[in-house]
Amino acid sequence: MSNVDIKVAGWKLVEVGRIVTIRQGPFAGKLAAIVEIIDAGRILVDGPSTKEDAVVPRQAIFTSTVTLTPWVITIPRSAGTGAVKKVWEKQEVDKKWSESSWAKKREQADRRKNLTDFERFKVMRLKKQQRFETLKAQAKVRATAKA
Repeated sequence: MSNVDIKVAGWKLVEVGRIVTIRQGPFAGKLAAIVEIIDAGRILVDGPSTKEDAVVPRQAIFTSTVTLTPWVITIPRSAGTGAVKKVWEKQEVDKKWSESSWAKKREQADRRKNLTDFERFKVMRLKKQQRFETLKAQAKVRATAKA
């Protein structure tokens, strides 16, 4: 018989303690932790963020409205908000989130969404200038390569 290596799957599971981002509803874009799995389509989440504007109250939410993140905190099933908050702060979930590329892209998209017409115009002009300088440098490189 041959040796077979069995590896654990790399995908994320819906599990107690998994950090999720909410995609829809009044708390869209905020983080929460799964506290309890109610059934196949619903979970109980709690988001005791250290930032006041990012707090998600304890509530049941559909699994189709959340996105799983790679972070998991260790909490018991049906842990209260206080216990979740202690672990949340201890494992610095907000800090991990703010350092992730996911959060940075989201922040940039929000910033772009809130630009005024004149600010959009300035961004367009800066992009044009950057493109011109890049093409000019590439032309110089091509010219020296031919010579």
